[in-house]
Amino acid sequence: MEQAAALVPAILLLVIGIVSIVCMRRIGLSPIVGYMIGGLLIGEHALGLIHESESVHLLAELGVVFLLFDIGLHFSVRHIWEVRRDIFGLGPIQIALCTAAFAGIAIAFGFSLEIALIVGGALALSSTAVVQPTLAERNQVTCPVGQTSTAVLIFQDVFAIFLLILAASLSGGDEPSVVTSLPITIVLAATKGLAALALAIMLGRVALRPLFAAVSRTKNEEIFTAIALLIVLATASASGAAGLSLTLGAFLGGMMLSETPFRHLIRTEAKPFRDLLLAFFFISIGMTLDWHILLGSWWQILIFTGVTIAIKAAAISASAKVVGWSVPGSLQLGFMLAQGSEFVFVIVSIPAVRSAFGEQAVGVVFIGVAISLALTPTVAELGSRLARAVKKRSSKPVPETETTRIETIAPVVIFGMGTIGRTVANALEAHNIRYEAIDNDFERFNQASVDGFQVTFGDLSDIRLAHTMSMSERASIVITSVRFDRAKAVMPIVREQFPNLTRFTSVNNETAAAEIAELGMQPVIERDDAPGLAMAEHVLRSQGIDAPTINEWLERRRRAVVTEKPPVTA
Repeated sequence: MEQAAALVPAILLLVIGIVSIVCMRRIGLSPIVGYMIGGLLIGEHALGLIHESESVHLLAELGVVFLLFDIGLHFSVRHIWEVRRDIFGLGPIQIALCTAAFAGIAIAFGFSLEIALIVGGALALSSTAVVQPTLAERNQVTCPVGQTSTAVLIFQDVFAIFLLILAASLSGGDEPSVVTSLPITIVLAATKGLAALALAIMLGRVALRPLFAAVSRTKNEEIFTAIALLIVLATASASGAAGLSLTLGAFLGGMMLSETPFRHLIRTEAKPFRDLLLAFFFISIGMTLDWHILLGSWWQILIFTGVTIAIKAAAISASAKVVGWSVPGSLQLGFMLAQGSEFVFVIVSIPAVRSAFGEQAVGVVFIGVAISLALTPTVAELGSRLARAVKKRSSKPVPETETTRIETIAPVVIFGMGTIGRTVANALEAHNIRYEAIDNDFERFNQASVDGFQVTFGDLSDIRLAHTMSMSERASIVITSVRFDRAKAVMPIVREQFPNLTRFTSVNNETAAAEIAELGMQPVIERDDAPGLAMAEHVLRSQGIDAPTINEWLERRRRAVVTEKPPVTA
């Protein structure tokens, strides 16, 4: 009986997570709202089905740890450099304006400067977990507004790490104070973060690549799940032992992997743990709320929510205008990023900050932020309509840079970097078409990497990995070799989930071509004397390259093969 009773909390958490996802998606709200409502219902202030414990706190903290690990995996130095104007221009200006506004209000209500700055900085953050799906639903991911929003969110995620370090420096007494003066505390927090960042970069290059190379040779897919968990927990534990936050270690662990060829595979393995544990975190936040206090503070919650959205929309719009955006574009950005952030729950839950605020104020902030998350699609649409109205009344044209879609994901994926895959890659490079290559054979993957091809490790027959690589946003996939039995099992799912993806498959004869065509794939019969050229021709044609240009490249390539010269890439 005791063992059965011990399972009840876990079962309740899972049930709430499932019900929240199903119900919230049906009414168009973020699952975060459902998680918090569910937590409120089962918490000790309502039904009392689950009480706070070390296990619940650990599960909740691990949710944030995995979130930061995933953010670190997106922390590509190359991508950051490409959007440096937004990250190092718009991001800091927006953070400064919003933090100053919220901190000023907090000081006016009698909070100390230290608490005001930390909470003001937390409220200046927006929600990556909510904005990204909203951009996708509005088909704005590749638009300038979507790209700039994403760049600002990257800066905010890094700034959140700094805030967590700063907040962790607060003492836990009845009257929270900073261990040293505020400027020294900030400098120490920045120094710790930079030192950890430098160490992570060094370890990523020196230790992780050889480790994954050794693991890949085992050809054991399950081991990558264990490796993903090991890296998350080990880096978080090491960071905590060094006097830093667990979340900083997890972020650095993800960052160490962000530049390696194994990042997609690790993201795929870590994602289920991140989603599940993050749900537990938001449920645990709901469990701490007292609905009696919230019912008596409903008008404060509405005021807080309205003021938060208004301040952020105005401050972000003004920041965008400062860095050169038009008024319509600035309004769209401001309203898109006007919600609170999941990091508010993390930072305000730190004992010193929570003690300074008091339970009633904490409840108001948590519910207000949750409402702002739920209102994100509505507020974004309001900003879009306002932008259109301003544009109609203005005689100034909107800059082309704000209306041209930006290609951020390579349109072609090559699966298998043997002779055929390399030929297709050379053809795409020669015509300035971006591609991403992936291979599940370590020796072939390693040799392609040594030869200068940008290739990652993984098996695209795993549908989870296909989602991680955003196959729904690609134009074509080139499969250089295929197992018919595996393709037959996977293709129904691929056709359903990626209906717009053109699937080129290399075959040797007419019989194989007919079998592959029945599965919904486009077969390309290769010639033994020039493997890859037929596939390259089909792929180039699908990317809109005209016939004379393709024929010219093919002729140059054939001459190179005949004379045994190195492959021509331009």
